[in-house]
Amino acid sequence: MNSYWTRRRWVDGRTGHAIYLMFPLTMINFIIVTYRFLIEGESELKDLISNLWLFGLIFIITYIPISIIIGFWHRRTQLSVENNIKYLENPLYSKMFRVLLDVQTGKINKEEIEKFRKVLTDIEKK
Repeated sequence: MNSYWTRRRWVDGRTGHAIYLMFPLTMINFIIVTYRFLIEGESELKDLISNLWLFGLIFIITYIPISIIIGFWHRRTQLSVENNIKYLENPLYSKMFRVLLDVQTGKINKEEIEKFRKVLTDIEKK
């Protein structure tokens, strides 16, 4: 078993855990804890919302649109900034632009070009 395969499974496991497993569990936990402390602790609110299922439904109906609006804002404003920062820090892009610059100025040999072409071909196969 090579280390790339192991690292790939590690990333897949973290993604599955964080996005698909823990998100619903933490949402349910948050609803239960909030209900216990906020609703059950106040008699006026308990009279208004006496059922955990009703509180959960109200919470989800308000939470989902708010999270969609925040996610839309993030995608439209912050995501481009994050991608630009990642782009500038990516060593593959740095090497790619250096190779392009070296080709344009004639400071690269055929062996380096073929080596870089192999790297790009390997990436395309994945």
